[in-house]
Amino acid sequence: MTEKTLTRAEISDAIAESVGFPRHRSMELLEQILEQMIVGLVKEGELKLSSFGSFSVRKKNNRVGRNPKTGKEVMITPRKTISFRASHILKDSVAKK
Repeated sequence: MTEKTLTRAEISDAIAESVGFPRHRSMELLEQILEQMIVGLVKEGELKLSSFGSFSVRKKNNRVGRNPKTGKEVMITPRKTISFRASHILKDSVAKK
């Protein structure tokens, strides 16, 4: 399996081709979709996309870590991170390929 990152331009081109939009219009549409996803995550802390999965903001507490080079203990500050949980439909689609 080759590892390749799907770019915004490639997604935009696919939208333009399948829907018949001009490329610049499909890029605007994609940017608006992504912006609304960000707004939803920031505002609600959760975003669910039917048949795809759900994103959620998780809070990580402070903890003690270790610098791998020196072995010295370092305090890691609290932070927020985003987690993704794939839907069963997405998992099944990936498993079939």
